[in-house]
Amino acid sequence: MSGMVTEDHPAGGEGTDAHGPPVRIGALAPLSRPGWVEAGEHLLAGLETAVRDVNSAGGVRGRPIELLVRDTAADPERAAAAVDELARLGVAALAGEYHSVVARAAAARADALGLPFLCSSAVLDALTEGPTDHVARLAPTQSHGWRIYADFLLGAGHRRVAVVAEPSAYWAAGARILRDRLGRQGGEVVELPARALTPTALCDELVRRGATALLLLVGHPDPAVPIVRTVRSDPRLAGILLGAPAGQPEFTEWAELLGDDGAGIPFLRYLPERLGPLGVRVEAALRERLAGVPSFVAFEGYDTVTVLAEALRRGAGPDGNGAAVTWAEVAVAGTRGAIRFSRRPGVGVWQWAWPPVRIVDRDPENLDRFRVLHTGEASL
Repeated sequence: MSGMVTEDHPAGGEGTDAHGPPVRIGALAPLSRPGWVEAGEHLLAGLETAVRDVNSAGGVRGRPIELLVRDTAADPERAAAAVDELARLGVAALAGEYHSVVARAAAARADALGLPFLCSSAVLDALTEGPTDHVARLAPTQSHGWRIYADFLLGAGHRRVAVVAEPSAYWAAGARILRDRLGRQGGEVVELPARALTPTALCDELVRRGATALLLLVGHPDPAVPIVRTVRSDPRLAGILLGAPAGQPEFTEWAELLGDDGAGIPFLRYLPERLGPLGVRVEAALRERLAGVPSFVAFEGYDTVTVLAEALRRGAGPDGNGAAVTWAEVAVAGTRGAIRFSRRPGVGVWQWAWPPVRIVDRDPENLDRFRVLHTGEASL
């Protein structure tokens, strides 16, 4: 992405129609390995595009927004340290993050400091240990999206589903949601440890267990890419469905690394089937900035700044700080629909309920095109 902002430089404060001292927002994103760098770049592109638009429209009470970007590199400790640093620098709020476990660490630290944090992309239900008024989230909870994914599998006739999973709170939570959801309908989830099995041994287990679907609850590109290649090349598994509920196939790197092998793998995508006028305009801006198709993560980034700008306008005190943000009072038109926040059972943060949720895959006839396979709400 051109114009990438390093973690030590502010962004978005120059060339705007807003004047006066900037309102600083700390931005967290994975911009280096082992973080998912492409996701971080898309998130940052959305954040920065929205900053430009907000500032062109007068900023926050006439003051420009300025982003202070920090690279979390998918490291929870690094994220918590970044929150402390940004708080010392006087940011009015925090935005961003993609990885759920990292966002959880950032949310805990922000809550302890009383610093407003709007999480863009992380879906782990338990983003905080308990209820808090300091943290809100745009992405749907994992239980909401993954129940929809389980319903899709059931509707497609899959009752014996294997998951290959790496150890983490995020993957464990996902496996539990799938197991509970499928189990209610007489289905079964077979859990296979990614670190204990080579891709070839994994194929042997899939044949032995009689699974009709394999879900990739693993990181990208490794071990997801070698697993997909090996399964695709095994004639015994020609009829198995490969799935990636966490969204690994969303990004161009997936198609570049896997080619045709990366097609036909359903994943969760948080975009409506058709964008409204704002979404269309933002999509064009993001496409130009990224020199490619923007992911749903880029739209999450844009909506994050749009929401925070309104929250800070409402909550800012005489010095412009946003410590008085009241999420329940915020209502904005986002790129993917009207955004309001509420309390949801079992979720300690203020939650947008819900962003649009679709299950799509990359079209085998055109890897740059996404096919909509399922749209819907998770039933109770």
